[in-house]
Formats: sequence, C-alpha cells, structure tokens
Amino acid sequence: MDFFDSHAHYNDERFLENRDDLIKRMYKNEITGIICAGYNLDSSIDGINFAKSFPHMYATCGISPNDIDENVDNNIKKIESVASDEKVVAIGEIGLDYYWNKDNKEKQKEVFIKQIEIADKLDLPIVIHTRDATIDTINILKEHCPKKKGVFHCCPLNQELIKEGLKLGFYISFSGNITFKNAKAEPCVELVPMDKILIETDSPYLAPEPLRGTTNISENVKLVAKKIAEIKEISIDEIAKITFDNTKRIFRL
Repeated sequence: MDFFDSHAHYNDERFLENRDDLIKRMYKNEITGIICAGYNLDSSIDGINFAKSFPHMYATCGISPNDIDENVDNNIKKIESVASDEKVVAIGEIGLDYYWNKDNKEKQKEVFIKQIEIADKLDLPIVIHTRDATIDTINILKEHCPKKKGVFHCCPLNQELIKEGLKLGFYISFSGNITFKNAKAEPCVELVPMDKILIETDSPYLAPEPLRGTTNISENVKLVAKKIAEIKEISIDEIAKITFDNTKRIFRL
C-alpha cells in the first residue's frame, strides 16, 4: 500500500533536527507522498526548500489566519513570488479562524480573498483552514471561488460546512481528530463521496488514537485511513489507493 499525507508541517521547529531521517523512514513505511504545508512566509519558504530534497514531497505556501501580523500585506506579495516554484502545489493554508482570533475578522477576510486571487493568477488550488467561521468561509468561497477549487484541510466535523464545501466542488481532508473517542465523525465521513476524500496528519498536531498527545508523524495517516475504512465499510487498501489518487488529482501531480 502507498499512502499520501496531504497536509503535514515538517517546517515546524519540532522537526528541524531530524526531519531528513524521518522522511526517509516514512517512505520506507509506505508514506510515498507528503505535502509540507506553509502557514506564514518563513514556513512556506522552508517547506519549499525542504521538499526539493525528496521527489515524493511537495509544498504549499500561504499566510494562515493565525499568522496575520503588521507585515502581512508585504508578505502576501512575497508569497505570490515564491509560489511560482515547481514544488508548490497550492496556496495555503489560508482561511478564517474565529476560535483563536476574534478581533481581526475583517482583516482575516481580506487576507483570505487576496490569497484566493493569487491562486487564480497562478492557476493553483487552495488549502483552507477554517475554525468557528463556517458562514463567512462559505460566503467568501461563493463570491470568490477559486478556479482550481481546493481542499478543506483537517475539515471540522460540521455537516453543513461539508455539504456546502462539496457543492462548491471542494475536496474534504480528514485527520486524526476523526479517531478521537467523542468525535462522532461517522456522519461527516459518510457525507463525503469517495472521489472527494483525502487523508492527512496535520503533523505534528492531532495525533490519532491510540497515540493522542504525542508528536504526530506521517506514518500515523494510516490510522486515519483505517478509521475511514471502518466507516465506509471497505478495506484500508482501497482507502489508501482512493485517497492517493484523489490527492494527485486535486494537486495535479
């Protein structure tokens, strides 16, 4: 089996000392596709450069709603510049987060829209981070829907968000939180058709059960696939192949 971790943060400081060896180990353990997701300018540049060391790694670049500072407008211009690299497969993670940041909602919307415009200019899909901001996220996507669509990364277990995202043509990516004991993930996973589903770790965050609380690594995406296979009542082999193919399709790999 080959698995594709469609969203991981090997640009996180927790991995800087051993990430080369870790990626090599992941490859030997059937993780033959990884996307290193940027969340600010520095992490985006680092992710691109790191991905160049491995033929099975790719990168996204963007400014997340949790990384908006006084330099954000200038950094967005720089994101557009670095996003032309051949290793970049999407603009992201971008979006809205009203859980951690309630005081700059209008600026979040502005930054989100500007980066959707960059994605359209560069003919790239987007990777969306959304938390406690379902209505505004969907409204922006309805008004500024990117031409190449994109992915709801680590998708919140919100049936209305998933329904609306699917209507707009987006893919839905699930991570370790669907394995949590009180997640009640089944109705949300069941909503997503097989040709629109992805798996990810969001490494180093959200390690799945029974590893919850540890530093998450790409190998753990198998536990996400296993949970989806149980819900969909098909084999993990099928989930591995379907999600691998879906990841290649949306990111045009």
